[in-house]
Amino acid sequence: MNNTSLPGDPPGGRRAVAVWSTGVAVYFVAVIFRTSLGVAGLDAVERFHINASALSTFSILQLLVYAGMQIPVGLLVDRLGTKKVLTMGAVLFTAGQLGFAFSPSYGTALASRALLGCGDAMTFISVLRLGTRWFPARRGPLVGQLAGLVGMAGNLISTLVLARMLHGVGWTAAFGGSALAGVLVLVLVFLFLKDHPEGYEPEPFPHQGAAYVRRQIAAAWREPGTRLGLWVHFSTQFPAMVFLLLWGLPFLVEAQGLSRATAGELLTLVVLSNMVVGLVYGQIVARHHAARLPLALATVATTATAWAAALFYPGDHAPMWLLVVLCTVLGACGPASMLGFDFARPANPPERQGTASGITNMGGFIASMTTLFAIGVLLDATGDNYTVAFSTVFVVEALGVSQILRLRRRAARRERERLVASRVETVHVPA
Repeated sequence: MNNTSLPGDPPGGRRAVAVWSTGVAVYFVAVIFRTSLGVAGLDAVERFHINASALSTFSILQLLVYAGMQIPVGLLVDRLGTKKVLTMGAVLFTAGQLGFAFSPSYGTALASRALLGCGDAMTFISVLRLGTRWFPARRGPLVGQLAGLVGMAGNLISTLVLARMLHGVGWTAAFGGSALAGVLVLVLVFLFLKDHPEGYEPEPFPHQGAAYVRRQIAAAWREPGTRLGLWVHFSTQFPAMVFLLLWGLPFLVEAQGLSRATAGELLTLVVLSNMVVGLVYGQIVARHHAARLPLALATVATTATAWAAALFYPGDHAPMWLLVVLCTVLGACGPASMLGFDFARPANPPERQGTASGITNMGGFIASMTTLFAIGVLLDATGDNYTVAFSTVFVVEALGVSQILRLRRRAARRERERLVASRVETVHVPA
């Protein structure tokens, strides 16, 4: 099945790469804006005179909006198409980044991050949908991993470029200047993006208001593959997300005694590792579909082991080699979370892909939001005891793995049934 195109598959090619790259550019900028607070956390504490719990509220609110928007965005993508949704997303996250640059108070800064999260929420699902409309199904895992890889490149820009701008030209100029990237990608979307290739228009589906919405969500949720995808995403994404989005820099500087420069290099290592592992995972799954679940579970186990070694090291600080190992391992979290979409994609027909992807994408962000909040509260409650606070990671991972193990057999059985049915259909299609 992995070596042949399904009936009606789009052809791919250079035109597909060009259009898809335009959509990915929007996602790239959204990730820069999303992760910009990760290098500015300590600066935000000083600028707005806040404590750890209030600092974590920035990211929690941003992720709360992001997670809450996933199903509505999936429905919008299914109904309106990619171009319209990406346009709305670019407008909103650019406005949010610009507002954050000029926020005079903690309250207005919170509102700006919420607006940014709303726009950010519209990007990744749109890019996934763009990939399914322009590339053959067999390319799905690799195209998805490549999109994630480009997103991590956006994270790299945050850790390398934005961090230097922040300490070179100041808060307002750094965040305000970066907002220009949002304007640029908005122009690219207007000029170059198209929802699907000529001759591959999706069949029109009737939309009947709230009844249609309920049917779409219920049908996607009934599929075990959608739920399994959500829990894979839940279990794998959040350790690196929490580390890069907010708590990595304070952990490395305050708990491990590193300089900001050295901590920034370790954050960069997470991003570089993510990019390399993403390519590897994409190639493996494209060739061996059955490797999805072993890769996801192995990533969770390795991440938990690395965190345990770093947090419970018998000394004042973990040695540098162990922190390097931890950051390298955290790089696998993003690519592993992309495997969740490889369970949801074959479980749903084309007209439900956006909705199913939205449900799946909620998983990691709900886990990240929960962990960000718990770490902030525990740091304040324990007097900045990072060992206790970061132990939250193990609890959240255990919950996710328990659900994966519960759903894996049902999802595999349902996927086999779909595969058999599609082969029978193909045999009966007249030449």
